[in-house]
Amino acid sequence: MLWSDPENEPPKELRAMQAMLRRLGVLLALAMILAMIVTGLR
Repeated sequence: MLWSDPENEPPKELRAMQAMLRRLGVLLALAMILAMIVTGLR
């Protein structure tokens, strides 16, 4: 590997996008669980 090679780290925008997608996935999972509980109570 040369000293001039770029760092093996994604750009700032990509990291922000990944964090947002991770949060969205967690929210979606919680919403699904809540929907299952609500439909199970009926």
